[in-house]
Amino acid sequence: MFGHFAKDRNVVDGQGKIESGGAVYFGSVAARRLGARVAIVTRLHPDDFSRLDELKQEGIDVFASAAPATSGIENTYQSANMERRVCKLLGFAGAMSLAEIPNVTARIYALTPIIAGEFDLAFLRAIAARGPVALDVQGFVRVPQGRELISRTWDEMAEGLRDVTYLKVDRAEAELLTGETDLARAARQIAAFGPREIVLTQSSGVTVFVDGQVYTAPFTPRSLAGRTGRGDTCFLSYLAWRLNHTPHDAACIAAAVTTLKQECPGPWRGTLADVIGAG
Repeated sequence: MFGHFAKDRNVVDGQGKIESGGAVYFGSVAARRLGARVAIVTRLHPDDFSRLDELKQEGIDVFASAAPATSGIENTYQSANMERRVCKLLGFAGAMSLAEIPNVTARIYALTPIIAGEFDLAFLRAIAARGPVALDVQGFVRVPQGRELISRTWDEMAEGLRDVTYLKVDRAEAELLTGETDLARAARQIAAFGPREIVLTQSSGVTVFVDGQVYTAPFTPRSLAGRTGRGDTCFLSYLAWRLNHTPHDAACIAAAVTTLKQECPGPWRGTLADVIGAG
């Protein structure tokens, strides 16, 4: 996994708390808990390196570079509706360079940026030369303007998606990139650029599009106390299970893990037995 580790401020009903975040945080723990071997490549301020210790304790290999700042987002929620949030930029760790890519091989190389500017097209192509790429498009369409984070179309999408095998988008991103509100039509448009498997998340669950087939699995959380990190958990759970299972099975496991994760803040730290029990 490649992406910025984040030090976020999550605010619910006016009460704020500083917490670790980012896909390399939420996603790596979920994938590791499902039995995958995981390494992360990230950037953050040296003062925050100690925040990586909990990932190392999970058995995750960590390759961290020093940055002038640690990336972070302030997520403001109202407890009555944890589905909607207002996001503001707190910090940005800067672009990752090709020199920071470790000499490590993997079955999937997941690019999971949280903010536009973490990677460029040259970086994506360098990773694709090593093997199958998974990409969360969020890090190419979520653009900082001052402290505001806005959604903007990805000008290099046609070139970038050519090198992507697994693509993660949410409903809003799919509509932004294609102009389609129908998920199946949006997925077909996106697939035409090259991605073989599209993992699409929304509040109700996950939908996977593979070779013209559609697989769906619902999220059924009893609460949304752990809403932050939902998409990251879903995508990396899917990828981890997909290594040795069908798209349908991977979608079902990802939905069950994500359901459990949404009920508790922080990464999902359960077991496969918990997932089966919830399924």
